[in-house]
Amino acid sequence: MDSAKKLSAYRVNAVNSAAPENLVVMLYDGAIRFLGTAIRAFEHEDPLDFNLTIHTNITKTQAIIRELNHALDLENGGELGQNLAGLYLYFDNRLQEANINKEKAIIEEVLERISELRDAWNESIQKQKDEAANFAASQNSPATATPTPTPQTPASADSAGLSLIG
Repeated sequence: MDSAKKLSAYRVNAVNSAAPENLVVMLYDGAIRFLGTAIRAFEHEDPLDFNLTIHTNITKTQAIIRELNHALDLENGGELGQNLAGLYLYFDNRLQEANINKEKAIIEEVLERISELRDAWNESIQKQKDEAANFAASQNSPATATPTPTPQTPASADSAGLSLIG
């Protein structure tokens, strides 16, 4: 198996085995990568290469943004869901404008904002993981284990239940 096929198989496996919240980060990462390539295309001297590279990478980013928007649960997402939907629509419109007019500044603006979203999302995931790990550790630590009754303290069914709660 050649390296391109191995890399492709690795990526497919990474996507298929990723948790949903990590898929969002992966989509943001893809959008960031494509926008970076579009920005670097402004250095190309060949007009065909310039236009094609910018167009291709902007449309790939727009596909990602549309997928992120489509995946939103607006019924249960509340204000955050509505805000993200608005941002995704804004990004899509701005990228359309950047693609038509070949405006590097617009691409840079969207890249900066998507990078901020990606970092916030990743930070949120990390915070949830840390909280889950802390909770699991507190459940397994000797300080919070159910005390064993001693001859001086009579054991009751209620005392064991209360010690786990607080």
